[in-house]
Amino acid sequence: MADTWLLHIDLDQFFAAVEVLRRPELRGKPVVVGGSGDPTRARTVVATASQEAREFGVRSGMPMRMAARKCPEAVFLPADMPAYVQASARVMETLRAFPVRLQVQGLDEAFIGGDIDDPYRLATDLKAAVHTRVGLTCAIGIGRNKHQAKIATRFAKQDPAGIATLTDQTWMSVMGRRPVGDLWGVGPRTVAKLDELGLPTIADLAAADLETLRQRFPSRAARWLSDIARGGGDTEVVTEPWVARSRSKEVTFARDLTERAAIVEQLTLLARQLGAEVVEDGRQVVRVGVKVRSSSFFTQTREAKLRDGPTTDLDVISGTALAMLEKFELKRPVRLLGVRADLHPGR
Repeated sequence: MADTWLLHIDLDQFFAAVEVLRRPELRGKPVVVGGSGDPTRARTVVATASQEAREFGVRSGMPMRMAARKCPEAVFLPADMPAYVQASARVMETLRAFPVRLQVQGLDEAFIGGDIDDPYRLATDLKAAVHTRVGLTCAIGIGRNKHQAKIATRFAKQDPAGIATLTDQTWMSVMGRRPVGDLWGVGPRTVAKLDELGLPTIADLAAADLETLRQRFPSRAARWLSDIARGGGDTEVVTEPWVARSRSKEVTFARDLTERAAIVEQLTLLARQLGAEVVEDGRQVVRVGVKVRSSSFFTQTREAKLRDGPTTDLDVISGTALAMLEKFELKRPVRLLGVRADLHPGR
């Protein structure tokens, strides 16, 4: 009898892989994709680097100038989103041909679920189909829920076969000694709070009672943390077309901003531009977040849910962003500003 399994598919170095697919002469060479593709241009960052470039220490989010210093022989290319969207669509079409449920997570990842006799065999077949029909490679994690499958993908990227499995039986032996930050969805702030509670490892968190966790977290968050530390997670595969949950916009300035008036002006412009794009797509904003990166590269974020519910009012969106700006201590020149809008799921 078939069992229910979840598989997480993650396309390898997606942007760079698509570029190599379009330009076969780049195969085996270090390829770096980002910005305008010009590594001499100030304050642009790497979007994706091929495995060959990563061997030189090039990583996503790294300044392009630094990438050029680490790997001067790399081929630098501008990001071409229409090409990546088209390649992603071909991959998802390939995955949908299998008798399973598919949940698209973004351009380069998806979950697959169903009553599956042999999940490892299915993963092998999926990898082969994506490579044969689209020309791209992927890593696949297998688990009893999305959390296990997502984390298993990290191990799959280190496995020659590109496939790895985590189950209820193997969870604690594999993950127990690892830091809580290795859990999917647990960020630095949560890690810091768990450290304060004396819970640095996943095993520590799994053994903690809810009352201890409620000292620093709301009840719902405490239950969620306890569940994922034990290897729990969501098993629902949503097959409806993927809809972005948020949109963001940010700018790295050619010269650091030192005057508050200039920072306010730029943040207002950024928030209204983002809001206009969201409205044009027929979506509504429910939460606004602001990111500020100083000249020392110290990065802070603040966010707030809109008090009066979902909106398309640009004044409300920009006003909320400015309210978040008041929560920052702008003691250093500002290198980067960013705005994120969390979106209402409906259209």
